Amino acid sequence: MFLELIAVIFAGIAAAGVVMLLNRTLKGRLPRWFAPVAAGLAMIGVTIASEYGWYSRTKAALPEGLVVAETVENRSFYRPWTQVVPYVDRFAAVDTATMKSHAAHPQVYLADIYFFGRWAPVSKQPAVLDCGKWRRALATGTAAFSGSGLPQGLDWVAGEADDALLTAACEG
Repeated sequence: MFLELIAVIFAGIAAAGVVMLLNRTLKGRLPRWFAPVAAGLAMIGVTIASEYGWYSRTKAALPEGLVVAETVENRSFYRPWTQVVPYVDRFAAVDTATMKSHAAHPQVYLADIYFFGRWAPVSKQPAVLDCGKWRRALATGTAAFSGSGLPQGLDWVAGEADDALLTAACEG
């Protein structure tokens, strides 16, 4: 966040400097308000580019096996450009590289789900994904495993036909 603030400030300074050089070249023919307006527009442009580029930069930096399952787009009234084109500010990814299953139940997986946010630290939550019955549950501290290897004491959520987490884990 701090580096983005520095980038925005330098973009404003650079735009104002270019306008001042242009004004000097034109022997003072530009209006005086042109430099601060150009600085402000450059700062807004860099902020917008940073917001819209965050998801693609973060997704490209994910390690192999971490599959993006779901994204959340944001629209804000104080950012009118997001009403036209919303930007992704959160997403969830399933770690398919480290998923584990029990030999007796090959369609039930224990997987880590990672939650990424634009201004939030990455959080990890283990989940049990049942591809056979198309349901999922977060693995909490109260979960226990039975002698057959199936977890007990979970709050199962029936997956919709297009459930993003189950689709990423089971079909991906």
